[in-house]
Amino acid sequence: MSTALYAFSAQGLALALRHAARLCADVYAPQRLAGPGARPFASIHDLVAETFSRYRRHVFIGAAGIAVRAIAPHLRGKAQDPAVAVMDHAGRFAISLVSGHIGGANELARELAELTGATAVITTGTDVSGLPAVDELARARGMALANLAAARTVSAALLEGRTVQVFDPEGRLFDGEDFGGLLVPTDSADWDAEAPGIWCHWRAGGEFPAAFRAYPRCLCLGLGSRKNVPESEILAHIATVFAQQGLCPQSVAQVGTAILKRDDPGLCAAAAALGPEVVFHELEDLAAVASAGQSETVKRRTGTGSVSEAAALLLSGGGELISPKSKTGRVTCAVALKRRKGD
Repeated sequence: MSTALYAFSAQGLALALRHAARLCADVYAPQRLAGPGARPFASIHDLVAETFSRYRRHVFIGAAGIAVRAIAPHLRGKAQDPAVAVMDHAGRFAISLVSGHIGGANELARELAELTGATAVITTGTDVSGLPAVDELARARGMALANLAAARTVSAALLEGRTVQVFDPEGRLFDGEDFGGLLVPTDSADWDAEAPGIWCHWRAGGEFPAAFRAYPRCLCLGLGSRKNVPESEILAHIATVFAQQGLCPQSVAQVGTAILKRDDPGLCAAAAALGPEVVFHELEDLAAVASAGQSETVKRRTGTGSVSEAAALLLSGGGELISPKSKTGRVTCAVALKRRKGD
């Protein structure tokens, strides 16, 4: 379950139980109220101490003050805190309380409002003003985020009506929208390192104090290795290739390799360390990628003339090979750029 619902009255508990399934939620209620479908608790403070980091979203059905006092000792920062929302037990208002953008509390409040007919209460400045919350937008588009402190600087500039420089040459974050001229497309050569900015790309760059960075997950990494090559050796080669090619590891969307490597501990551990989905391709699918470079040696060993390039290209959905096969004596990797929807 991804959501915890905390009810403090019989009316609130009925509301929680009515919508728990749709929210994929566990329901908690005081011992005197808890029955079928609800987990009893004696102290909300002790309970939240156990559950705060366990759930991605928390909904308190009752007074906002109860929620504030229960979560206060556990708040760490907007990049770590889960979403917290509050509803009154009559279901009239759904309030985004903590981690509105990155944690998704604004989205949670809107979801609660849609389910119950309540009014969503969103107080974050950009939302109230109809301006983009760059961290929330990037998260919603599945991007990796960096320098979150600069998101506040960007939001403050937008709220004051000041322009913000944007490096998003492929339009992956804003789709060309400039919000009345407040977002100014800026080339990397013209970037003002001291001014607020938004940097969105899969190539390295944008590491300025006032630049919020969003990494689109659009790189497809193909891997191959000899048997029993350790994880550290594979990751070291990948790091070298990415540094040489100026690629951001945060932008890796998928890792692909041959199906015969699915039980290889070193390669599987390396792929898992990179974080995204790992896809094991059938040999005939790899062999059918005509545009991949072919090797007779690899074909004799594996049954296909290409592993890393073919895997990367298969994952990219017809995209471009931006880093051809690079190899050491025991590891190969290649990188393709995933094709954008609509391209």
